[in-house]
Amino acid sequence: MAWLRREAVFAAVLVGVAGGFLLVSQNRWRRGLLLIGIVLVMAGCARLALPARRVGLLAVRGRVFDTLLLVALGGAVIGLTTAVPYLGP
Repeated sequence: MAWLRREAVFAAVLVGVAGGFLLVSQNRWRRGLLLIGIVLVMAGCARLALPARRVGLLAVRGRVFDTLLLVALGGAVIGLTTAVPYLGP
């Protein structure tokens, strides 16, 4: 069970992204993509704050590179999602 403790942050990120994809598949694409973007930004914050042994597979390169990449991707997803105009009923 030590592997579960080591990969808990990564598992939480996977669950969050899967939840976002579930919302997208239910035709709630804006909420789903916002959730994915928020989860990516939070993963970047976790990578910055926690030691490498706690974040598991989120530690790919150096701490700064991983953090910048996750925050930039999350910010891009959030920015692009909010930039699309709402054409509701």
